[in-house]
Amino acid sequence: MPDMSHDRKKEEISDWYFTHSDAILKFILLIVRDYQQAEDLTQETFVKAYKHYESFKGTSTPKTWLFSVAHNVTVDYLRRNKPIVLFKDFFGSYSVDKNPLPEDIVEIKEESKELYDAISNLKYSYRKIIILRKMKEFSTREAGEILNWSESKVKSTLSRAMVALEKELNKGGNSNEAISKTAKRS
Repeated sequence: MPDMSHDRKKEEISDWYFTHSDAILKFILLIVRDYQQAEDLTQETFVKAYKHYESFKGTSTPKTWLFSVAHNVTVDYLRRNKPIVLFKDFFGSYSVDKNPLPEDIVEIKEESKELYDAISNLKYSYRKIIILRKMKEFSTREAGEILNWSESKVKSTLSRAMVALEKELNKGGNSNEAISKTAKRS
């Protein structure tokens, strides 16, 4: 992208924040399973996007580039805090928060709880690819850009992840309805 004034850059990042911060927060939340930490990492994502704005070349969409930044920020966080994050209970972390989350932020409906529980039990790479491809509806190419994976790795990992998700859902005695809904998305 061409050099732009400080004000224009600030305005562009602000627009991107307004447009994409909610989706990025939800993406990070599904990975780290801690609302406060997801908020912090979302903020860090946009600070890094601002600092490294010049690295956005416009070859991908701003959304794809921001999700890539969010992914990298989240991976860095997980590397620093792996033992803490791995043993947190997905829904238990919400109950620690004294202020309940607004429904429009979390959007976890009762009938989807089993699906989110099952996804949270999957290994990290499977969780990431299901979230990006099936929940956030990124294309194979876009998911590959975000994760820095080849398209064939995205496809094969997604295939294995969907099998693992189905097993996880069946383990809990859940119907295949949730997996069918997820599999039908892009």
